[in-house]
Amino acid sequence: MREENVFNESALNERQRLLRALKKEQVDRPPVVCPGGMMNMITTDLMEISGVRWPQAHTDAQMMAELAYANYQNGCFENVGLPFDMVAEAEQMGAQITLGSECIEPHVTGYAMSELADFRKLNPLDMTRGRIAVALQAIRILKERDPNIPIIGNITGPISTASSLMEPVKFYKALKKNPEEADAFLTFVTTQLIRFARAQIEAGADVISVADPSGTGEILGPKLFERYTGKYLNLFYDAIRDTQVGTICHICGQMKSVYKEMDKVKSDALSFDSIVPMRQARMNLKDRVLMGNVSTYALEFGDPARVAILTREIGKSSTDIIAPACGLGTKSPIVNIQAILKTVREDAKLHA
Repeated sequence: MREENVFNESALNERQRLLRALKKEQVDRPPVVCPGGMMNMITTDLMEISGVRWPQAHTDAQMMAELAYANYQNGCFENVGLPFDMVAEAEQMGAQITLGSECIEPHVTGYAMSELADFRKLNPLDMTRGRIAVALQAIRILKERDPNIPIIGNITGPISTASSLMEPVKFYKALKKNPEEADAFLTFVTTQLIRFARAQIEAGADVISVADPSGTGEILGPKLFERYTGKYLNLFYDAIRDTQVGTICHICGQMKSVYKEMDKVKSDALSFDSIVPMRQARMNLKDRVLMGNVSTYALEFGDPARVAILTREIGKSSTDIIAPACGLGTKSPIVNIQAILKTVREDAKLHA
């Protein structure tokens, strides 16, 4: 729920800070978060510390909750986020997946459709079974455990879900060749995503983050980006607006060709990967809440000093919420991840 507008720095907990930042209300410093989902927040270091591992945690609510909470417990991020992958929705609709391994997220191994018309054979999401139900139960566990830690529920965006159900090249071609059938397919997909999001909110999610990497303007170009990515993202956000939860939208790739179209996306915050200079994003999206974008590569292969430099550069770019650019590589050292929050906290004390 939306927080009151009375600002009291000493009283802010992590949940309040994030929700205020998402609504462009005053905060003491930027929140440091990693949403989960496509923007993975789990590493093998955390698995070792917590004693909970992939792939088992993908199908056990208690294990999923424990592993998500380990991030917060170990000074990595100021939130918990789940589920840990971006194919839970497509799996239940009919795609074949593998749960991956300790180092590899679940991913699609077989498509549910060979052509657009096949969407009529897809399964609607069932909130009471499979990994959908596991994620919802994990949210309930986390909400009961610590209501002051923001829970970010994750949704795979409409274009990305669709391209997990149908071979991507065929799907992209079909967007141009058969727009009416593409709209019918994407309307079905988005309706299922809305249902899942509302179930996450009912379970206790404070924020809903949508990652739609396959909807990037680099692939679609400005016209198709607005025609499909923007249209169905906004159908989604409009459908959950009454809940008053915070919302995030993450799109991969360069933004130069689609800043104008991106500005029409109705999420509270816009998140970008490390290829997007945050100063450039701020110049083009002056009034938006921006989130990002510490290099995922640097977090895995750099060191804490390098991560601190990148974090400070992003902070100087008027970025409202500090986060890894596209989540974490599973082999990212925990000391590198901890360096983001440590740097933000240290700088906040210096400027207090």
